[in-house]
Amino acid sequence: MILVLVTIICGIGEAAQVEYFNVMDYGAKGDAITDDSVAFLKAWNDTCNSETDEPTMVIPRRQFFLRPTTFRGPCKSKVHFAILGVLFAPSGPKEWKELNDTVKFIEFEYVNGLYIHGVGLINGRGKGWWDISCRYHPDLKALRFHKSNDIHMSQIRIIDSPQTHILLLGCNDVEFEGLFIKSPDGSPNTDGIHIQATNNVFINSSFIGSGDDCVSIGDGISNVNITYVTCGPGHGISIGSLGGSGNVVNVSNIHVRHAIFNGTQNGARIKTYQTGRGEVRDVEFSDIKFIDAGNPIIIDQYYCGNPNGCPPTNVGVQISNVSYTDMYGTSKADVAVNFNCSGNVACTDIKLENINLTSSTIGKQVTSSCNNAYGEAKGTIEPKSCLNSKT
Repeated sequence: MILVLVTIICGIGEAAQVEYFNVMDYGAKGDAITDDSVAFLKAWNDTCNSETDEPTMVIPRRQFFLRPTTFRGPCKSKVHFAILGVLFAPSGPKEWKELNDTVKFIEFEYVNGLYIHGVGLINGRGKGWWDISCRYHPDLKALRFHKSNDIHMSQIRIIDSPQTHILLLGCNDVEFEGLFIKSPDGSPNTDGIHIQATNNVFINSSFIGSGDDCVSIGDGISNVNITYVTCGPGHGISIGSLGGSGNVVNVSNIHVRHAIFNGTQNGARIKTYQTGRGEVRDVEFSDIKFIDAGNPIIIDQYYCGNPNGCPPTNVGVQISNVSYTDMYGTSKADVAVNFNCSGNVACTDIKLENINLTSSTIGKQVTSSCNNAYGEAKGTIEPKSCLNSKT
């Protein structure tokens, strides 16, 4: 390991001590074949237990094969995780078969104060999973953050996860910037980023293309800001699906701004099951460009994962105070604005302002469809608003 002292000129001219822990110094081979998991964990243990100001675990410009690995805290100070090389997951179902962990490839758990950065790549090698039936998938994630807080990740590339690329579960205060996430169109359940039971999330200036939602927002969420994200291919940016088990959901303060949806199956989407309860409120979609996108603006309170249909109920998730502002571009769907809301708990306080959507097919017209949707429209609205002004 290398100890480096760096003098930082700041207001009081204090010297900050930075300690680097290079995985090669712990026995990693970096040949893309040898299992380097043990070396990584040894380097992490020293990084996590360092009492210096900015302990940094360094993954150099080599290719590393890892088995499922959990980097566990809490650590003695905020830590840096510098990925400069390539991290390879097991290559498919056969290689995973003997492993006890079928939840994630790389996980950070109980870590408070984590900075992941570099120009590196995490390769989930998911093709082997995509080629078999979804019922045999173990719901693997390429990168999982569990019960961790104050997380910062920038400039990292993540490709070809078996399923979800990044999962946030039970976390707080997360900032992602400059990420590149990619898997092929049609790769099943490969959400770019899924957020669950997590608060205060910022996703900025990133490209996400996958076979499922670019960003999916689950239950127990508040204060999510998504800005300058390009989505495509994929299923759009989705709040939901929510309430599938009949649970009470609570989602609030979601903001999606300055986004591009390019060739996505959906755009700005909210989807809930009829069996759900609770509420989704205070949602903003603004300054959004659609390029040949299906269902650019959609709320679906009759979302149902059962191919035989779902029975009607007398409950539902209340959706209120949702605004759509400065949204424009082309729609593959004939119904470009679709508010299919519940007869039990109608969508209320929906706002449309300056919407200009046209058909991807020259000469065709797009329309709006509303079912139990109430709110107001102002400015230029194309297609014409169908919102009911009275509840």
